[in-house]
Amino acid sequence: MVRCTFCDKRIPIATGKLYVKKDGKKFNFCSSKCEKNMIVLKRKSQKFKWTNQDKKVKKNDWAYFRCN
Repeated sequence: MVRCTFCDKRIPIATGKLYVKKDGKKFNFCSSKCEKNMIVLKRKSQKFKWTNQDKKVKKNDWAYFRCN
């Protein structure tokens, strides 16, 4: 299974979009919402609560503070 480049959700087979830039980088998107936020609006996924990327950042921050 492929994961969305923006929100890190799993994309079922034969769904989603594959976006290829001129330099050869590949981006997989689960929805047009993710595609628009990353490509058109150039937003960072860590700043949005509805993405799994945000949850990973918060989880890592908590582990860092707990160890110190």
